[in-house]
Amino acid sequence: MSTQVTASYSASSMTILEGLAHVRKRPGMYIGGTGASGLHHLVWEVVDNSVDEAMAGHCDRIDVTLLADGGCRVADNGRGIPTDVNKEFKLTGVEIALTKLGGGGKFGGDGYKVSGGLHGVGVSVVNALSSRVVVQVDQRGKRHEIEFAEGGSKKTKLEVIGDAPRGRTGTTVSFWPDETVFETTEFSARTLLERFQMMAFLNKGLEIRFTDEREGHDNETVTYRYTNGIVDFVKHVNATKNPLFARVGSFEQVEDEHEVEVAFQWNEGYQTDGLHSFANGIATIEGGTHEEGFRSALTTVVNKYAKARGLLKEREPNLGGEDVREGLTAIISVRLREPQFEGQTKAKLGNPEIKTLVQKATNERLADWFEEHPTEANKIVKKGVAAQRARAAARQARDATRRKSALDGAGMPDKLRDCSSRNRHECELFIVEGDSAGGSATSARDPKTQAILPIRGKILNVERARLDKMLKNNEVQALISAIGANFGEEFDVEKIRYDKVILLCDADVDGSHIRTLLLTFFFRHMKELVEQRHVYIAQPPLYSTVVGKEKVYLKDDAAKAAFLAEHPDHKKEFQRLKGLGEMDWQELKATTMDAASRTLLQVSVEQAANADRAISTLMGDDVEERKRFIQTNAKDARFIDI
Repeated sequence: MSTQVTASYSASSMTILEGLAHVRKRPGMYIGGTGASGLHHLVWEVVDNSVDEAMAGHCDRIDVTLLADGGCRVADNGRGIPTDVNKEFKLTGVEIALTKLGGGGKFGGDGYKVSGGLHGVGVSVVNALSSRVVVQVDQRGKRHEIEFAEGGSKKTKLEVIGDAPRGRTGTTVSFWPDETVFETTEFSARTLLERFQMMAFLNKGLEIRFTDEREGHDNETVTYRYTNGIVDFVKHVNATKNPLFARVGSFEQVEDEHEVEVAFQWNEGYQTDGLHSFANGIATIEGGTHEEGFRSALTTVVNKYAKARGLLKEREPNLGGEDVREGLTAIISVRLREPQFEGQTKAKLGNPEIKTLVQKATNERLADWFEEHPTEANKIVKKGVAAQRARAAARQARDATRRKSALDGAGMPDKLRDCSSRNRHECELFIVEGDSAGGSATSARDPKTQAILPIRGKILNVERARLDKMLKNNEVQALISAIGANFGEEFDVEKIRYDKVILLCDADVDGSHIRTLLLTFFFRHMKELVEQRHVYIAQPPLYSTVVGKEKVYLKDDAAKAAFLAEHPDHKKEFQRLKGLGEMDWQELKATTMDAASRTLLQVSVEQAANADRAISTLMGDDVEERKRFIQTNAKDARFIDI
């Protein structure tokens, strides 16, 4: 994509919104928390600044290194943070960026036309939450350096320490997260790599190199660079799916200070959630005006083409949005001068003018693509017609699964043991594997706030099933009825009957498979339930042992090994708990269901495109790719412990 390059970038381009104040006292306000997510947010803030340089056309390489001593170094070949003095604030540009909250070139200055890091709190917050920060800037043939310590105190002044490598410009930020602030300072290479790969897809030609120098890691460099940008992104997401045709379509359009780029390809699958959107490189997982514009125009273009070619008769009903999007994978990337994001998480784009641009571009460019590729266009229309017929056949089953009343429980599944409270904010639904375990869970529950829904065996793999087949499955019908908010396009998260939907399965391979099937169903057909973090995984223990007179429960083999490492002289036997159905209800309550003593894992979606590909890999037909995925990622599997 092309960008408008600004005329100048110096300390005078930078403004200050407010002081650094209480970042250390309330870090959650700036990075969301002090757990693993907040820790990695520090890396995103630094790397985002380098990506902004790339979007401005001044940087084509970013090197990220996890240092052996626990630090992180981010180096780019951009213009470098300004080293001259801002006359108004009597500080160098580096000092403004590192010490002033809201200080930067992105608030009305001339530094950037397009930026993802709009809040401008980036490196200043990283400085505040680090025990040490070293910044080096290469400009005008010289290398400048400044060091901060203990949460942002200036340890040295900005000074020239030597010559820069010949011809090099750019910024290098090295930081060491403060152990007194964060619950953990151990970075996850897998988390970083997923984000860097996405950044490389969205910035055509940008090279991001990652090296892990920590003990026990391979110290090899992983490089991401995609010459075809989001076209390569679509190929990546669809890698484990069966494409409807080999070609990946794409188009882009630039108007004034707004740009839109779209890449798309249909596959033989039945999912309708393959639309992934981004604004200034930020994943807008809740969509927004750019998605609305594309969806509307896509449906119009397909129907107009189908009618013009006689693939749909004039008297036949138009294809619906769901019909057209079945099997579609599309990436929508927009860049704009002043994006309006709804909420602190920047999850939804609100600019009305971008809807107009995307709609116009799709109407014109996609229609042209259909005319130029009639074979592919015909396949798309035929797939939409088949989807429309399947939805018509499923309508009766859909109506049967609608919730009749959230207040009186009418229409609820017979096997649901509902709770008595009608305040959904305090209610929990436990989806329990097997009738036997369901009986134990019913005895162990708090009948006021905890409902139990036993499911029999493994539910249908909805990744491989069309809607009409899915709705004939008794367990799927029970899930939809119990949760009470419909599903698919008609799912309304505001109507859910329970604030927490908790998967309670055995701590073995079969239990893990059932959890995966359930998570696939929720992600594909009740996506907002997952995105808004209403889905949890219960943690029944796999082992128990006795320490003194107290019974101790251990989650899994890793927990057992950790326990033995802490208690090397422990001689008591470990009892392996075979399943939920074999635990007495008192044990189940104490270890897994009682809110005062249990541990739940909260399921979240940070990058929907990555989740899309992971689910397709795990639940699709490509066995070899599934094996590779599991072997690569099993050791890094993680959830958020709450």
